[in-house]
Amino acid sequence: MEKGYDTKCGEKGVQMSGGQKQRIAIAHALIRNPRVLILNEATSALNVESESMVQEALDRCAKERTVIMIAHRLSTVQSADRIAVIEKENVSEMGSHADLMKNQNGLYYKMVQK
Repeated sequence: MEKGYDTKCGEKGVQMSGGQKQRIAIAHALIRNPRVLILNEATSALNVESESMVQEALDRCAKERTVIMIAHRLSTVQSADRIAVIEKENVSEMGSHADLMKNQNGLYYKMVQK
């Protein structure tokens, strides 16, 4: 934020955008230095530039802990060690981005192509 800690955010962050709130929530979670971090749609409210910055920070932090990331945006999960594709309440595929891209009949491959 431009004014740092002096930024006026309003009661419950009413003057902040969804992306700003999301970045603060992620920073708040990371500052606690958890061994396991579970993120649900962590970059959904971010624009492409902010998503890239947050994703780089999460990639750095993931080296020190287990991160479980639930996401619909494929750009959010591409760098993950292991991706689980859930289809109709079941895990239909699992592997790295490169592994999953080898299966041209797989759901992950089809989603990436779209």
